[in-house]
Amino acid sequence: MTTSFGPTFILGLTGSIGMGKTTAANAFRLLGVPVHDADGVVHRLLGPGGRALDQVEAAFPGVTGPGGIDPGGIDRKRLGDHVFDDPAALKRLEKILHPLVSIARNKFLQQVAKRRQPMALLDVPLLFETGGEKMCHAVAVVSAPAFLQRIRVLGRPGMNAEKFRSILAKQMPDLEKRRRGDIVIETGLGRARSLRQIKNIVRVIKTRDH
Repeated sequence: MTTSFGPTFILGLTGSIGMGKTTAANAFRLLGVPVHDADGVVHRLLGPGGRALDQVEAAFPGVTGPGGIDPGGIDRKRLGDHVFDDPAALKRLEKILHPLVSIARNKFLQQVAKRRQPMALLDVPLLFETGGEKMCHAVAVVSAPAFLQRIRVLGRPGMNAEKFRSILAKQMPDLEKRRRGDIVIETGLGRARSLRQIKNIVRVIKTRDH
């Protein structure tokens, strides 16, 4: 880990699409763990009044409508049409968003350290892909069998097999994430089992020797 935030144990949480990461993050919240939601930060940056609006509109003209920046923020479908199958365009977008997300993450970690919280969770879908594991004392990977992942994802509105394959191609394979993670949270054997595992993770971290 390259940055210290006092006594707070920083646990990274990651997992591929459809693995149950959002449900796991919510379980940590219910157990009193402060959670930094990277996707949530991006939604705010691109939403009404978001800090990224001007830069994104300048890089991708028209994504906020013909009048420029509008009260509704970025039209995510229009933006998606620009970047979904264009790696160069996606890189331009990431160059805008990643520094702003990092600022929000560091502010969150400074706040939890100031409150001397025993642990905090960084919920980041592309944690390994972006090098975010360097900010963490340990990383938990949320995982499930591939057949269950496919069922979950294809059951989402607007999803199809081609789009699913394209998303997977942009993510580190689940097997590699499991290999690189310190903890694997299994979500394919029922919610109750996953919750017991998460409760145990929180208990061990909160009662560790500093």
